Amino acid sequence: MKFLGSRNGFHRIAASLPMALALMLSPSLAQAQDAPAAAPTEAVVAASDDAAVDATPAGSYTPMKPTEGKGMPVARGIDVQPQYSPTGDFAHGLHVGLVWVMALISAFVLLLFVVVIVRFNKRANPVPSKTSHNTLIEVVWTVVPALILLGIAVPSITLIAKQYESPPKDAITIKAIGYQWYWGYSYPDNGDFEIVSNMLSEEEADERGEPHQLAVDNRMVVPAGVPIRLQTTAADVIHSFAVPSLWFKLDAVPGRLNEKVLFIKEPGVYYGQCSELCGARHGYMPIAVEALPMDKYNEWVLAQGGTIKGAEAAPAGDAAAAPAEGAEPVVAPAA
Repeated sequence: MKFLGSRNGFHRIAASLPMALALMLSPSLAQAQDAPAAAPTEAVVAASDDAAVDATPAGSYTPMKPTEGKGMPVARGIDVQPQYSPTGDFAHGLHVGLVWVMALISAFVLLLFVVVIVRFNKRANPVPSKTSHNTLIEVVWTVVPALILLGIAVPSITLIAKQYESPPKDAITIKAIGYQWYWGYSYPDNGDFEIVSNMLSEEEADERGEPHQLAVDNRMVVPAGVPIRLQTTAADVIHSFAVPSLWFKLDAVPGRLNEKVLFIKEPGVYYGQCSELCGARHGYMPIAVEALPMDKYNEWVLAQGGTIKGAEAAPAGDAAAAPAEGAEPVVAPAA
């Protein structure tokens, strides 16, 4: 038995020697295999460097830097945010007009109070009038407020109609989906890709030069100067997509698709927030809309792996069948 045991040990040692030899030689073998592959790679890199050093790749995209005070709240602001949509311009004009109407009515009522206090106090008017009716005054205080309300109603109804106009047929469709607690943006007309947008931390927002609790990692990028069919829905509870500087607000309801037209007059970054109480982190799902010129928007779409709306690729068969200019047609050999 002792002899057999030593013979088995000898066999184990003999079998392990080739394995150890292979392990010792493996680094040099790997280097020998990697060395030929490195040469073509270096050649390709050198060739690409010589071809174009500063060439910008197709579909490149650089996020736009926000403009201070544009599309965002400002400290000590006493008015609505400056508007960058046609509906917002109309609404802001109505807002200013209503402020003046309220100021004039308040001043008129204050004047009446002063007149009553000065002329009809006990000292100035010891014997009060016993007049109980005055037809002219009653007609005036009924008709004038009615006319004021009618004057306010006409632009108010017009504004409501403008806010819910149907998008034109050629509008670009973008869908905003509310989640607890972030936003997702889908682009059905550009390949139906979706991006997810989460709020940045305070440190990350400062690094990017964006306002805290409004900056996001992935913005909703849209084209400027064209109508957009913005659709909203939600995956869990009711959210609300709202951007004050664009005068846009639309609820996102689970199981329902709401839509209305969005038109942004000029490029820029516009911030908003969810405006429907949707849970514990309702205040931490901001909205950042980046409006780009159409050519830049198309570059962004390509960078996301999407497609350009209306652009149709030429059929591969036609390209293969068309001979190069100046080339002679190929004649099949006779059988």
